[in-house]
Amino acid sequence: EPQTLHLVGDFSAPAEFFVTLGVFSFLYAMVALVLYLRFHSLYSENKKVPFADFCVTLCFAFFWLVAAAAWGKGLSDVKAATRPSSLLAAMPVCQGSDVICNPGTTPAMGLANISVVR
Repeated sequence: EPQTLHLVGDFSAPAEFFVTLGVFSFLYAMVALVLYLRFHSLYSENKKVPFADFCVTLCFAFFWLVAAAAWGKGLSDVKAATRPSSLLAAMPVCQGSDVICNPGTTPAMGLANISVVR
């Protein structure tokens, strides 16, 4: 009889934060592009607009750093949850004394590691 095993923990929050920040960064870049190209005189004459642009960009840079750290922590949590020995410990079918479970190989996480570095 097949059984479904669910991982312990919710690892979606760092990924959702990272993607949300990426979407907001893209939208702000589009707004800034319109401001630079369409309202160049406003940007050149008013000194508060470039400063506000700098402050918003600085905030995005800080949150991007936080999001990258959260993404890395989420990845390490997923790695720990999907480690074969952790999965075997969570499977009730492998807890019996008459059952022999082999953990197999560790999953390849190379592309996931690259996603944190980039």
